[in-house]
Amino acid sequence: MDRLHAMEVFIAVAEEEGFNSAARRLRMSAPSVTRAVASLEEHLGVRLLERTTRHVRTTDSGAHYLEDARRLLSQLTAIEEATAGIRGSPKGHIGVTAPVLFGRTLITPTIVEYLQAHPETEVSAYFLDRVVNLVDEGLEVGVRIGQLPDSSLWAKRVGAVRHLLCASPTYLQKHGTPGNPSELKQHQLISSSAGGFSHVWQFKGASQVRLRPRLNTTTNDAAIEAACLGFGIVRSLSYQVAAHIESGELVSLLDEFGPEPMPVHIVHRQGQYETIRVRAFIEMLAKNLLADSRINPVTEI
Repeated sequence: MDRLHAMEVFIAVAEEEGFNSAARRLRMSAPSVTRAVASLEEHLGVRLLERTTRHVRTTDSGAHYLEDARRLLSQLTAIEEATAGIRGSPKGHIGVTAPVLFGRTLITPTIVEYLQAHPETEVSAYFLDRVVNLVDEGLEVGVRIGQLPDSSLWAKRVGAVRHLLCASPTYLQKHGTPGNPSELKQHQLISSSAGGFSHVWQFKGASQVRLRPRLNTTTNDAAIEAACLGFGIVRSLSYQVAAHIESGELVSLLDEFGPEPMPVHIVHRQGQYETIRVRAFIEMLAKNLLADSRINPVTEI
């Protein structure tokens, strides 16, 4: 049994949560995938996967083995690429995660640029409005907004964003412009539950205002669109509404009461940066984000 190959097969089955989908990903036959995992389990003397008619899940032993196998294969890749030298071209797969709107508007262009520059690479992009554990989910690179907790992740700061309150000119003409946070209770408010946004809005000096929005959405896009249509006041992150403010669709409100900006970091798993493909992607992404006025404005929005 080729143990490295068996590890790769097991990782694919665990990540895809199925033998058939892993076979398609690896371009192998389903029976070959099944045999490879069975041989690995026999060699180790433990069951790595629980199989049902609907799902395939790792056992406790399988979850630990999955983490160790990912780390081992990553280190092997790094050794091979280091041996090939800095002049080697990026090859292979990268998993990237970021918040939904940030990923769509600020990360996707870099992904396309990277793939076009390096034809032997592949990228899987997971744009989710939640914090994704890179190690648990087998991803190499992430973008985080906000203060970073202590962790084993390497981080590079590439900008900052702010919470902004915005409304359309037509709404403000009809309902007036609030002069301070306490006056927000007299207005129609729009809220989004995406990204952990709550109905308690924070302002400078640790002051808080608990609000009851008339419209609550599950996506930032919908909340911003409702504000553009003149329904009310929305709270969003600065990069999410930068284009709308620039075009005049939305007006920023109560900026003098805004909380401190939140940092934006590129993060990756320790030990991953030595691979050529990850290093090349991070360098390209950092360069592009540092030059992006939506998170590094020449003047404050």
